[in-house]
Amino acid sequence: MRQHSSYSLLYIFISIIMTCVIIGLLFIYSSSSIYAFERLGSSDYYLRKQLIGLVLGGVALLILRFLPLPFIKRISPWVFCATMALTVLTFIPGIGQSVHGSHRWISFAGFGFQPSEALKMSFIVYLSYLLAKKQYKVSSFTQGYLPLMSIVGVTSLLLLKQPDFGQAVTLCLTAFLLFFVAQCQTKHLVLTLSSIVPLMGILIYMKPYRIRRVLTFLNPWDDPHGSGFQIIQSLIAIGSGNITGVGIAQSKQKFFYLPMQHTDFIFSIIAEETGFIGSFLLVSLFILFLYTGLKIATTLRDPFSYYVTTGYVLLITIQTLLNICVASGLLPTKGLALPFISYGNSGLLCNIGMIGIIINCVYSNEEHIHNSRVIATNKEHYS
Repeated sequence: MRQHSSYSLLYIFISIIMTCVIIGLLFIYSSSSIYAFERLGSSDYYLRKQLIGLVLGGVALLILRFLPLPFIKRISPWVFCATMALTVLTFIPGIGQSVHGSHRWISFAGFGFQPSEALKMSFIVYLSYLLAKKQYKVSSFTQGYLPLMSIVGVTSLLLLKQPDFGQAVTLCLTAFLLFFVAQCQTKHLVLTLSSIVPLMGILIYMKPYRIRRVLTFLNPWDDPHGSGFQIIQSLIAIGSGNITGVGIAQSKQKFFYLPMQHTDFIFSIIAEETGFIGSFLLVSLFILFLYTGLKIATTLRDPFSYYVTTGYVLLITIQTLLNICVASGLLPTKGLALPFISYGNSGLLCNIGMIGIIINCVYSNEEHIHNSRVIATNKEHYS
């Protein structure tokens, strides 16, 4: 019964992700077709590129599904270091590619890749490996909590250097919740939180563009044709959708009104075209993703499998929440994609690859349970 339940949850989980990917492909084409045709001469340019990311993600899923789980644990420190090194390459002229003042991409032979997406993936795996390894030491500040927080801090500082404030916030929140799940001492978590809040204020104060984002968030109408333009156009798109939406592919805001309409603000186009009903169903889909993912995690006996599944589900959920809040004007703009839906090969490739690890965890767990039952049955038979 347990095995059937675990696999059933996994099938539901995969179905949710497949539904999100299909929705993403539909709205990437809908939101980007005019822009792609005008700028690149092909209305399906971004759709075709996203399909490439989907195929590569499928390959990554298969590889990570069948790699032995002990091997994944063993190489996790090295993979984490490699993705950190790749992220550092974004700062090297000729290799790193600067977009809007941010060093988030590396370019090779005409192809672009965002290493921070791979870093997120390896970060969760490595942190889960350490939590499982130190699970009896997490209550100790010096032996467990401090070394773990040091890794979170170094990773966040590297992302802030790019600068990628949104990804840094997402990783910190995910790590904080994972530490809570791992039963780290409450006083350590409170101490960390009380340190991070003023630090975030200092980081915002140090960069004028971040101050502008906060001021724009507070009142975008102070500069409707400048810094407030994007969020105002996003709110117009969401408001125009009303209850049932203007219809698929009928968005007006995609006609060069709303910047980043197929990436960071694709939710606004979905809300415009499908209305409150479509937006509600999409949010419900991600809530079901969270519930099913955490439910799967509770069926896993191996601590590493439990942490890596929980961590990934929390990471995706937090990023989704932040993206929707930004598009809705509830948070300052951060430059975060909507997982599985926004255009972005690197993000889709790594997100689907992570699904492969979760599937691997579930099957490894069930194989372990089956083998334990066989051994127990044999002992009873020969006793």
